[in-house]
Amino acid sequence: MSEDSDDTLQICVGFVRERLKHHDESNQGVPFFLGVNGVQGIGKSYLAASLAHELEQAASKLRTVVLSIDDFYLNHENQTQLAADHPDNPLVQHRGQPSTHEIPLALSVLTSLRAEQETSIPSYDKSAFDGRGNRKPQNQWTTVNKAGQQPIKIVVLEGWCVGFRALDDINLTTLWLSAVELSTRGCGYQGRLGHSRLQDVKFINEALKGYDSLTDQLDALIHLDAEDLQHVYAWRLEQEDQLHQERGSGMTKAEVVKFIDGYYPSYELYTDRLRSGVFGNRVGAQLRLVIRKDRLVQDVIKI
Repeated sequence: MSEDSDDTLQICVGFVRERLKHHDESNQGVPFFLGVNGVQGIGKSYLAASLAHELEQAASKLRTVVLSIDDFYLNHENQTQLAADHPDNPLVQHRGQPSTHEIPLALSVLTSLRAEQETSIPSYDKSAFDGRGNRKPQNQWTTVNKAGQQPIKIVVLEGWCVGFRALDDINLTTLWLSAVELSTRGCGYQGRLGHSRLQDVKFINEALKGYDSLTDQLDALIHLDAEDLQHVYAWRLEQEDQLHQERGSGMTKAEVVKFIDGYYPSYELYTDRLRSGVFGNRVGAQLRLVIRKDRLVQDVIKI
């Protein structure tokens, strides 16, 4: 089965409406929280924005806000300090991996939105400090739920690691050893986990435990799942080509590959668990769309 982008959107809208009905039956008046996960370039930001538009334009006209996990990155000073504190861990030398987000800030925003309080939404400038990035000043954040405004009723949190849950030490070490073995066999291993040190991925895994406080806020999750994780390189290169055309500048191919390499160990570690479901016994709250290289949907799986 293959679906175009419009069909994909309608599948997701139908799923959200179904979960909203279930949510409203037991959580009268409480905002609905939706997570959207996908690798870079797969279209999660577009889907999140399109969902928000569709839901706000529908008969119910539910006010929706889209948050990105990227907007909760550490500010430049704290990211620089994290890198300096762990100079031998290449996974935290730049923003991206778990440990490089300010989870207390993210949780405070979600908590405020759940209570329908006036809430300022952080924004992150990825171009600041020659591409190292920095959080924008608070006077440039967007404020919602102001007096006289209709309250936000749907909160969408999108991001590449939204819904990831940490592994126990045994499973983490087993996956790492398997990747190391594959990387040393010369059998065409294309991942990055096998080229990472165990202590480095353990640091990321430990930090990811704190992200449960965000995942546990979600009422539902849409997972845009690449049929082959290697597609992320082609998709991200397409994005960079578009940026070159629009702005006349951007990363080189080698820089894009190095950029994705920094994320890839987490894809190898946490994607399988995400595919099996993040909500435990809450059946039906997760939608998995398997995405082909041409970005068409190959399969639709409700978990």
